[in-house]
Amino acid sequence: MGSKFLKVTGILMIIFGSIGLVFSLIAIAGIGVLAALGASTGMLWASGIIALVGSVAEFVAGIIGVVNWNKPEKANTCIGWGIAVAAMCVVSSVLSFIGYPDSFNWFSLVTGLVIPVLYLIGAFQNKKLG
Repeated sequence: MGSKFLKVTGILMIIFGSIGLVFSLIAIAGIGVLAALGASTGMLWASGIIALVGSVAEFVAGIIGVVNWNKPEKANTCIGWGIAVAAMCVVSSVLSFIGYPDSFNWFSLVTGLVIPVLYLIGAFQNKKLG
């Protein structure tokens, strides 16, 4: 019996990773339009790429969590992916703060970390079962 908590948070990560992927692609398209109009978009491109990579990582981590929820020997893989997703969230927020400090939102950072942290809790529970 594995950690059902890991399975549930993995499903949530698949859902939110998919949503993030769609919005990241839309944002990158919008950045492309701004660049075509001559706007300075360096930091926007960096943020958009980080958001895209983070969304893909969240999606992949979710799949790995769902597939391995009942395999304690795979818990370290899940832990690694959970840490990667949390790190991407933090990096994205730091870039946002550096580039646009007036629009930085602590609430966004905290809510962005909720599911990855819960995923990590499930992965650590799964590790204890092994």
